[in-house]
Amino acid sequence: MRDPGQFDEFYKDVRTRLLLLTYCLTGDLGSSRAAVRDAFVVASHHWRKVSRLEDPEAWVRVRACAHAQRRHTAKLWHREKGLDPEVKATLDALGKLPLVQRKVLLLTELTTASLAEIAREASLPRQDAERELQTATAQLAMLREVPTTSIRTLFDPIRLHVEDGRWPRATIIRRSGAARRRTHTVIGVAATVAALVVTGTLVTDAGGVRPTLAGERMEAPQSHKPSGSPTPDPVAVPEDTLLTAEQVGSQVPGSGWAVTRTDDNSAGDGLVMPCQAGRYADPRGTAALVRVFESSGKGSAEAVQATQASATKKAAERGFRTALSWFAGCADQRSQLLETREVAGVGDEAMLVVLRTWDEPGSTVVAGVARTGRLTTAVVSRSPLGRGPKLTRSAALLGSAVTELCGRTGAGACSADPRLRTVAPVPVATVPGMLAEVDLPPVGKVRRPWVGTEPRQARDNAAATGCDRTDFSAKPMTNDATRTFLVPGANLRDEFGLTETVGTLPERRAAGFVDDVRDRLASCSKKQMGTDVDRIRHLEAKHRDLTIWRVTTEISDQRSVSYLMGIVRDRTSVAQVGFVPDPAGGMSADAFVALVDRALARLDAMPRP
Repeated sequence: MRDPGQFDEFYKDVRTRLLLLTYCLTGDLGSSRAAVRDAFVVASHHWRKVSRLEDPEAWVRVRACAHAQRRHTAKLWHREKGLDPEVKATLDALGKLPLVQRKVLLLTELTTASLAEIAREASLPRQDAERELQTATAQLAMLREVPTTSIRTLFDPIRLHVEDGRWPRATIIRRSGAARRRTHTVIGVAATVAALVVTGTLVTDAGGVRPTLAGERMEAPQSHKPSGSPTPDPVAVPEDTLLTAEQVGSQVPGSGWAVTRTDDNSAGDGLVMPCQAGRYADPRGTAALVRVFESSGKGSAEAVQATQASATKKAAERGFRTALSWFAGCADQRSQLLETREVAGVGDEAMLVVLRTWDEPGSTVVAGVARTGRLTTAVVSRSPLGRGPKLTRSAALLGSAVTELCGRTGAGACSADPRLRTVAPVPVATVPGMLAEVDLPPVGKVRRPWVGTEPRQARDNAAATGCDRTDFSAKPMTNDATRTFLVPGANLRDEFGLTETVGTLPERRAAGFVDDVRDRLASCSKKQMGTDVDRIRHLEAKHRDLTIWRVTTEISDQRSVSYLMGIVRDRTSVAQVGFVPDPAGGMSADAFVALVDRALARLDAMPRP
């Protein structure tokens, strides 16, 4: 074997990750350990070829997963006894997912593979892989009763569990690989002799591939083929790559901007930005630097830049998605997502997220996240309401942040002229196609935050009114789910709340489903005495529908109740949103229309029926 030390390091670095993946895939620790061991034996046999690949770990991973799936087929989701309750609960939940969904989810959470690579390993078109991932993420989050942003932490107890096992020494793996190679050599020699006896010659095929005595099919050498893919050097983040106070002051309103701190963010809890959910977006990054800016004077503003270097481009892509999810699903109480913009022309990928906080006196938060190669940077500003920066200026500031990184080791695309495009919000709810707390506006003078119940199957539909009584549980409806949002501790009526119910149907049936709801509302005033129905907004198109009503029902001579209800459709996905107000907790018609518009935008993330 050429360079056995390189193989030994690779084996020690990768084996536990592959064991965690295969164990979660099969639920069978013994078979998974044997499968990973055998995959490394094969890798040792072919190390000359494998070591030259761009991603040797992916080559071994494919074989380890295949071996593990074959080995455990006789034992359905077998597990050892005496497992830690957290480990057992997660394995039980994973076992309830279809194999394809389980595999796509695990490849996403436990590897650095891109979505295109995950789709190839799962034998799916990329779009189907993305939908399977969304469904699997939602299902696992529901089964384990955690938000989708916390799914990765579910695997930490399992990782500790598999790390306790003992592994064969690397020398044993290499000897097994050498024995396998000798066996294949003997077979190859016998086959070659037979071929020479029969034909008298041995030829190279038209594709430039020649048979070898080792039984391998190797490409004929070509001058343009790279000789290897060395591990990328660690990337640093020098202080001179960060924005200056002058750059921030030129784009964010305020005066007297100054830098108040610059460090690696290793002290304290590490939470320096609004909505930030963890110290680092890539916990395994090679370097990080944070700079905090503050303005002086009345109505002062603040800004933060956090830049991080990742070990690989794939890790940086995951870090970008993590940082973006912090702001898109902001968990800070009483924060509302207003806009999501894609920023073209800035690095390899860039997004802007605009939020409003409803704490007194309230503020506007603009978060920009960008990635260039293995470097990810987030630039976040918080300004008093009405004094926030124009989004074109925030995009320009994010572009400046990427320009400072451009040309550095590990950097990718630079910045040109930033161009903004409104896009669908990033899926953040437990069921990705549903509303989240971050979507909801404040109600009346209530100062407490919205809290959503865990999504459940839509056997009942509290979003419906007495006029339509829409049922999402009847066949052929699939992917049905419902959840209700309340304001605990606000002393509101028991009936107060906002409910969304979603489901999917074949497109013609989905359009007919919406038409039925419209017909029932149109005739309700005639059929139900004391009920008035006012249509507030209506949109009807080939692939999209939206209609919103205010329904007022007389309960007695002295009291009536008004409901707001909307029905929306995006191709095969349907959602119904219903709001029952309280005198102290109402919502304007405009605010409800904006909320139903958001529900329609989020339907794009629903899986197919």
